[in-house]
Order: sequence, then C-alpha cells, then structure tokens
Amino acid sequence: MRRLSLFVLLFAAWLVLSGHFDPLHLAFGVVCSALVARLSSGLLFTETPSRRLLAATWGVVRFVPWLLVEIVLANLHVVHLVCRPERLRPQVVRFRTRLRGDVARVLLGNAITLTPGTITLDIEGDEFTVHAVSDIAAAGLRSGEMERRIARALDQSATGPRATEPAAD
Repeated sequence: MRRLSLFVLLFAAWLVLSGHFDPLHLAFGVVCSALVARLSSGLLFTETPSRRLLAATWGVVRFVPWLLVEIVLANLHVVHLVCRPERLRPQVVRFRTRLRGDVARVLLGNAITLTPGTITLDIEGDEFTVHAVSDIAAAGLRSGEMERRIARALDQSATGPRATEPAAD
C-alpha cells in the first residue's frame, strides 16, 4: 500500500511537472516513479498511512492555492516598492509560533520565505526571526494569518494572540 501510494504521488508529480503526455514520456514517468517508489518507500512512510496523515495531506493541498495567491499579491507589493523606493522600511521581526512539531514550523518558515518581501532568517524552537522589506510585509507576518492557515491545514490549534517582539538591530 505504501509503495502504491508513493507511486501514485510521484507519477502525478511527473505528469504535472513534465507537461508531456505522449506514450514515451508516460512510459518514462511510470518506470521512474515505480523505481523511486520501490527504492524509497521505507524512507518516506515509516508507518502505515493513517486518517490523520491523510487529513493533514488534504489540508496542505487546500493551503497551497491560498499561498499561491499570497505569493502573487506579495509580488505586486514588491513591484510597487521598486517603483516607490521611499516606502521601503526593511526590518527584522521576531515572533513566537504556537505551531507544534518540526513539520509545521518548517512549512511556516518555507511559506514565509516563498512570499516575496520576506525571508525566514532563523527558527530557534518556537521563535522565528524574519526579515521584511516594508511595514506592510511586517504587518502581514504579525497578523498570524499564515500561521492560522497552516494550523488549520495540519489540524492544530493556533488561536489567541501571538507574542511578537521588536528586533534589536
């Protein structure tokens, strides 16, 4: 079951990323996906997939479209900043997350870094240090919307105010 699940995921990724649907490319996709699934299924799935894992996977799939919209909006904001450099207000923001577990925290850090205008500088325990190019980007971090959406995707609780601290420059 694990190998089949991994094969399906890999082959779906192959189809999306290759964009070629002729028999030769489909055959390459099947062979490569089957080979990787055979060799690495024990690395990715250390236990039988549970309902919780499937729910978390579905939650992350629902999170990705929202993140893509945020990336586009942040790109537009950075273009605006390029045209009006007087609005640049680089700053370092520190905040504590209520997300539990390394996977949730890494997902948050990567989502922040993927969003133009922000980059995760450090994650130490539950404290994030992030560089933001403007007040608007920093306010987006402080709002905690991304953290709430990740918590919802991974079925974790992330309610109540977060502790934010001004960074010492």
